[in-house]
Amino acid sequence: MTQTTPAEPRIAIVTGAGTGIGRAAAVALAADGWTIVAAGRRQEPLDETCALLGGDRLAVATDVADAASVEALFAAAVNAFGRVDLVFNNAGVGAPPVAPDELEVEAWRRVVDINLTGSFLCARAAFAQMKAQRPRGGRIINNGSISATTPRPNSAPYTATKHAITGLTKSLSLDGRDHDIACGQIDIGNAATPMVEVMKTGVRQADGSIRAEATMDVSHVGSAVAYMASLPLDANVLTMTVMANQMPFVGRG
Repeated sequence: MTQTTPAEPRIAIVTGAGTGIGRAAAVALAADGWTIVAAGRRQEPLDETCALLGGDRLAVATDVADAASVEALFAAAVNAFGRVDLVFNNAGVGAPPVAPDELEVEAWRRVVDINLTGSFLCARAAFAQMKAQRPRGGRIINNGSISATTPRPNSAPYTATKHAITGLTKSLSLDGRDHDIACGQIDIGNAATPMVEVMKTGVRQADGSIRAEATMDVSHVGSAVAYMASLPLDANVLTMTVMANQMPFVGRG
C-alpha cells in the first residue's frame, strides 16, 4: 500500500476550528507535526487558533454547507501545501431544545445542512483530492456524538444528523478502501467547551429532572483525534467514544 511517510509534510483540514473541539484538535495535531488548515465561518476565531499553532498554517473562512465554499477551501489547502492527508469533519450546530412540533423547519434544515451535508461535501472534496494526489490516500475523521444512539430530550435534529454521520462514516470507510482512504468517527460526551457550560449548572434528563453533569477537559478530545490521525493507512479506528467518565451516559434513558 502506498502512503505518506512520517518524513513528508502531513496536511490536515480541520473544520469548525475556531473554537472548542476544533481548536483543541488543531492544537493537538499541530503538536504532533501536522500542518493545519483551519476552516470555519468566522475569520477572527480561525486567526486566533492559528496563532496557537507552530509551523505552517492557514485559516480559510468556510461555509461547509455550501459546495462552492468547500471546493474553495480544498483548493486553498492544495495551492498552499500541495495535498490533503487528513480531514477532521468537526463543524456542527444544534437546534433550540423544543418539542418536535414546536421546532421551526428552518432550524431543522440548518442543522441538517451543516452537520450532515457539510460533512458529506467535505468528504466528497477529500475523496477527489486524495484519489488524485501522489502518494495517494488519506484519512477522514467524522465528529459524531454519543447522542446519536442515546439522545437527550428535544434533540431530534442533532440526534438525527449524528445518527446519519455513522452511516456516512461506514460508507466512506467501505468506499475508500480501494483508494487508500481511511474513515473513522469519534463520538464525544461532555467535553468542556462553551457549548456545554450549561452542563455544570443543570440540564434536562430523560426523566424530566434537571441535573448537573460532569465534563472533561477538551484537550482529551484533541489527543484522541491526534491518535486516530497518527495511524498508518492500513489501520483505522472505525469508532471511538471519549467521554467524561462521571457523566450519566451508560444507562441513560
